[in-house]
Amino acid sequence: MNRGGNTHLHSSGVRKNSLNDVYANINTAVALAKIHVPIKHKQLAANYVLIKKIFGSCVAAIPITNADRAILSRHGFLTLECTTISQMNRQIEQLKAWSNSGDILLSAYASELFEIRIKELKYIRAVFNSGRITELQDGWEALEKYVEFIAR
Repeated sequence: MNRGGNTHLHSSGVRKNSLNDVYANINTAVALAKIHVPIKHKQLAANYVLIKKIFGSCVAAIPITNADRAILSRHGFLTLECTTISQMNRQIEQLKAWSNSGDILLSAYASELFEIRIKELKYIRAVFNSGRITELQDGWEALEKYVEFIAR
């Protein structure tokens, strides 16, 4: 009789571990934050956390532009309101990999995409601080945890 943590075992004894199960946890963003954080991410995160500490939330609620949405969709990213935790964790990994690659163009894309993500996060925190935030996907929480962790 299996007890405890062996509830995901198949008859072959191999643990079932899908990619979505691995990335579905907000704490994964924090674990991802420990490895190869680009300088641009640290700078934007420090700015975000400083503003949040001083004012309690972001002061300017500026939504992303249509050009920003086009950049996100060109790279296969949904808006932050429609992004799940697992998608956000994969995107954080992807942006870090692009930033740390030797390709200058890819690094520039990663910086631009991360800036858009921070802009979206500021907007969500400023506008949806009421109860309506529960209507959104929870990917913004993973991004916020990542940002808070790397700002330390």
